[in-house]
Amino acid sequence: MDSNMVLPPGGAARLIDVSAVRSHNTLADIKKVVGHAIKHRFINVHVLPAWMPELSAMLKGVDGVYAGAPVGFPSGGHKTDVKLLEAEQLILDGVGEMDVVMNIGKFIDGDYTYVLQELNSVVNLAKQRPYIKVKVIIELNVLTDAQAADACRLVMDTGADYVKTGTGWVPGGANADRIRMLKQVCGTSIKIKAAGGIRTPEDFMRLAEMGVERMGINTASALEIVKYYREDC
Repeated sequence: MDSNMVLPPGGAARLIDVSAVRSHNTLADIKKVVGHAIKHRFINVHVLPAWMPELSAMLKGVDGVYAGAPVGFPSGGHKTDVKLLEAEQLILDGVGEMDVVMNIGKFIDGDYTYVLQELNSVVNLAKQRPYIKVKVIIELNVLTDAQAADACRLVMDTGADYVKTGTGWVPGGANADRIRMLKQVCGTSIKIKAAGGIRTPEDFMRLAEMGVERMGINTASALEIVKYYREDC
């Protein structure tokens, strides 16, 4: 299989988000990840919200590498007003992409109205700045297939740019068969970001072949993947 038939211009890195979003990550960790992102052209770097001013400053003037951060991370259980305040501050601090954690508990409880209203509030705030992309995290590994399909449809109703499979904080990786199901539900109406457990070039290509538009991959694995596909070309 010719990987060039699947990969976008710029190669594998243009499908990969790298991050420093663990509690113990420091400014030195973020600088290291940013250095890799600039060198290899990873499309996005994610940090925890408190680090957004530093990240956006590091990426100022760097074309095509975006500053990202989560909202309501990692549980999604924050109140709507808190999520909105967090999103507003991220916008002020220079965010380019926000990964918003859906209120998973409310969703599983069947309170779709609450979840939809909350997501609409955050997405509408972000969409006042057309350059900001919004991904909504549905935490696939705690949902049944039927719930996951409903979650995708709900996210599509908000006008968000992506459905994201998970935070990476819940056990279980990026299950290719279940992500294929999400792609069938979403079609071309919304993009998919897969996250968690993507470690090898084979993992990466399996998802790329099914049309996954973005992947969250730990930096060490991401570097191995871009190296593999550069040598494979």
